[in-house]
Amino acid sequence: MTTKGRAEEPRGGQEEATATPSFGDLLRHWRVSRHLSQLDLALEAEVSARHVSFLETGRARPSRAMLLTLATVLDVPLRERNVLLQAAGLAPVYRETSLDDPRMSHVRAALELLLTQHEPRSALAFDRHWDIVMVNASYVRFLTAVLGRAPAGLLPLTVTRPPRLNLLELVFDPQGVRPVIVNWEPIAKALLHEAYHSAAWACDPVMRARLAKLLAYPGVPTRWREPDLDSSNVLILPFELNLHGRIARMFSTVTTLGRPQDVTLQELSIEALFPADAESEWVNVARQ
Repeated sequence: MTTKGRAEEPRGGQEEATATPSFGDLLRHWRVSRHLSQLDLALEAEVSARHVSFLETGRARPSRAMLLTLATVLDVPLRERNVLLQAAGLAPVYRETSLDDPRMSHVRAALELLLTQHEPRSALAFDRHWDIVMVNASYVRFLTAVLGRAPAGLLPLTVTRPPRLNLLELVFDPQGVRPVIVNWEPIAKALLHEAYHSAAWACDPVMRARLAKLLAYPGVPTRWREPDLDSSNVLILPFELNLHGRIARMFSTVTTLGRPQDVTLQELSIEALFPADAESEWVNVARQ
């Protein structure tokens, strides 16, 4: 598994996508997103720049092996590699297995272990759309205390069922955790920045629709409607919570699975919350 900070910066932006992009369009999109010239890509993939040019213009069609080599060099997510394969007239390679599928039993066991080991601190797992798929008991208690009610559909160490609570919406919704976040604006802006990058990289219509919903919540600055995809994130941005008159400063880390060969697994993230200073340790004690 690979652990990374919440603020890790993606390496590229997005070109405007066409309605039905060809393989060449998609290849160029990913190459430009990675800030590579045709020659750079050719050298990394050990092919000629002429061949890369022919692939992008449609004068040549890639073999499966060549396509996967280029996708590996460009670090294209597995879901988007399947899109590339289909655009080239080839069958998808990477499967997408539901987390509650029997074949995922070892993954669920690993998730349960990770979330349990983080007690009494809150931890949760979420998917590419920031929908919450599993939580530990501490996170359930946290949401219950903040919302004033038990969160619907959240049972500790159990795969959630659709429709799922969404982490981004909990932060932006005035009826969610937003009222207790003291420094809500910088936190929300940082998360929105990540969401913009997610939507840009994958050209994901579901994520774009979610962005529109987030921006429509009351009190969201209109200037946030224009994404700043070139801005950099701070290393760590602690969030401050006002819990019944007491302030707790927290930060989080996000863990992803290393070298997954399944779309679902690659898009799974585990977020763990930590006190940002000694004075905030009372949060963990209070939840036990």
